[in-house]
Amino acid sequence: MRKKVSIIGSGNVGATTALFALQSGIADVVLLDIVEGIPQGKALDMAEACPLWDISSEIKGTNDYADTAGSDIIVITAGFPRKPGMSRSDLLHANANVVKASCREIAKSSPNAIIIVVTNPMDVMAQLAWKTTEFSCKRVMGMGGILDASRLTSFISWELQVAPEDIEALVLGGHGDDMIPLSRFTSVKGIPLTELMPKRKIESLIERTKKGGAEIVHLLQTGSAYYAPAAATFHMIKAILLDEKRLLPCSAYLNGEYGVRDLYMGVPVIIGKDGIEKIIEVKLSREEKTRFRKSSSSVRRLIKILSI
Repeated sequence: MRKKVSIIGSGNVGATTALFALQSGIADVVLLDIVEGIPQGKALDMAEACPLWDISSEIKGTNDYADTAGSDIIVITAGFPRKPGMSRSDLLHANANVVKASCREIAKSSPNAIIIVVTNPMDVMAQLAWKTTEFSCKRVMGMGGILDASRLTSFISWELQVAPEDIEALVLGGHGDDMIPLSRFTSVKGIPLTELMPKRKIESLIERTKKGGAEIVHLLQTGSAYYAPAAATFHMIKAILLDEKRLLPCSAYLNGEYGVRDLYMGVPVIIGKDGIEKIIEVKLSREEKTRFRKSSSSVRRLIKILSI
């Protein structure tokens, strides 16, 4: 029997994540949205492509959480983009309401599911999902670090003219401007990046990584990134369903690790069939510790606003 993956939100990120999961053939997919017709239409379109991929996985579009019942993994992408005139606080509260409502339904219909949160601000929404569902923190995680590391890997690959699969990049901290790409843990076939590129160039690539999402928003004008975020999310789905024991940077609940308690932050973790199976704690320099504390303070400030 195939595993079941449900995607909450059928916008660009949600629908593309559903596409990747379906095309892989490793799971049946449910695409849910509150807008009638949109998830059904997108699911039907994808279903009609399955014969061309020679797969027998199934996809269903729905507006009813009953169709997500018994899911092995649930991905939350639902939420609002920031619009002109809307403050970050406005966005925070609007998306918190969406995530909280979704999590209440998830807890009832799929009590054994693993939850991957994509909705922004992601680290905060992951904490809200954990609190609302009351699931084990090992079964609630946020997607962010994988996307940030992939962006940094792309930029390094282009700069050095080397294959991206030969590059290992590590990013810590909150997803956003306070992310912490660790250049000394970033390497090309085991060779530290610091030996292959001058410090000024590394810093410029890190800065571009931090603003990777904003760069795409600026280019698109009327949209935001979704191919890479969806690919990063599927990376996590695959690691869980196939029990790959991958070491990946994800937003996980910290309870003393890295000197932080009761907070979701991006750190390297081992992901397998049980969700987050282990948090890997690397030794940080004094400067890196300071940056990590600053990043955690930014996330905690938003947590306090929501009174989570």
